[in-house]
Amino acid sequence: MALHSLRGFRDLLPPDSARFTAIEAAAREVFALYGYQELRIPTLELKELFVKSTGETTDIVEKEMYAFTDGGGREVAMRPEGTPGVVRAYIEQNLSQSGRNGKFYYIGNMFRAERPQAGRFREFEQIGAEYIGNASPYADAESITMLVRLIEKAGLPGCSVELNSLGCAECRKTYRQALLAYLQGCAEKLCEPCRGRIERNPLRALDCKIDGPWLAGSAPKLTLCPDCAEHFARTQELLRISGIQHNVNPGLVRGLDYYTRTVFEVRSSALGSQDAVCGGGRYDDLVKSMGGPAAPAIGWALGVDRLAMLLKDRPAADGSPKAFVVAAAKEAGQKAYELLTALRAAGLSADFSSFDLSLKSQMRSADKSGAAFALIIGEDELKAGTCAVKPLKQPGEQKIVPITEVTALLTTLAAG
Repeated sequence: MALHSLRGFRDLLPPDSARFTAIEAAAREVFALYGYQELRIPTLELKELFVKSTGETTDIVEKEMYAFTDGGGREVAMRPEGTPGVVRAYIEQNLSQSGRNGKFYYIGNMFRAERPQAGRFREFEQIGAEYIGNASPYADAESITMLVRLIEKAGLPGCSVELNSLGCAECRKTYRQALLAYLQGCAEKLCEPCRGRIERNPLRALDCKIDGPWLAGSAPKLTLCPDCAEHFARTQELLRISGIQHNVNPGLVRGLDYYTRTVFEVRSSALGSQDAVCGGGRYDDLVKSMGGPAAPAIGWALGVDRLAMLLKDRPAADGSPKAFVVAAAKEAGQKAYELLTALRAAGLSADFSSFDLSLKSQMRSADKSGAAFALIIGEDELKAGTCAVKPLKQPGEQKIVPITEVTALLTTLAAG
């Protein structure tokens, strides 16, 4: 039986892999501008971490986690998202005592056992950012602005920001009762999952893909307390100062229980109905609820797979070597290898196939490599201390160059 990848998992091949690399590079550049540091979190955590932080009634915990019992009898899970792991590390490693801004980012694969669809896989890459320890709307505006700038830097301009506030615990206390009463009155219209969890977490119905759209127009609306209203208004004002276009969307809830106050999504019409590229929000109570200090926070996660899909029609970075070294005679192999080594030491990308193959086979490999030049050393060149430089991409005559000058010549051509 032929071996194959599991459904929802895939090999990432060139040129798609080059797009992922370019997005990651853009992210690291933007994070450096905003003072964020990289935090690398484990792939495997205790299952309890995600249940406690993400919420028992979320789709992630109820349906989507890759969870199992390991050999030591521990209930563990492959990370479905990054925020709980970052918060756990923040608490466990006493990062609140470092004296630095609590700005962290992560780049890594996540795992969810959901049904694969356009741009969604069971193993997928996320880039995330968490700002822990700042309760002000300035942190909200900076976090959202940084996200938009990252997406623009990656090559996707013109996205829109959807914005809402879920208020604080006091705001939601009254709202929860009103929403619960409303949902109980129309329970027969709700899908089965929503009917089963409205008593435990009625807000989940607003985030349901089935019931959410019609509930957005008919369900009671949340009224913010004065402090939350001021925070939300100031966040919008600061976004305008940053030049970030946004739309207030009262129906935007996000699917995780830990969010408070500001929530947001960046969307693109190019994805059709599943148009959210990324999203996030404020989670002022999460760190304390997990046993850490009282530390307000805001963060977001970007699905790299979905962004790369939006950038699919854009040219990917050319990973072809600058030069392909060819030994046209068996005795020229060592000199060809010396040249190959010298080129790489000078920072020039270079490749070869096998110096034991025929000239025709090596030149065929040179053409397939996408290299700009073939550097050919045969018997005559070996005796004369020269090298034939043959253009492969652009029209031009083959030149014979002293082998000591090849590196300088290619460096000049690369700069041009």
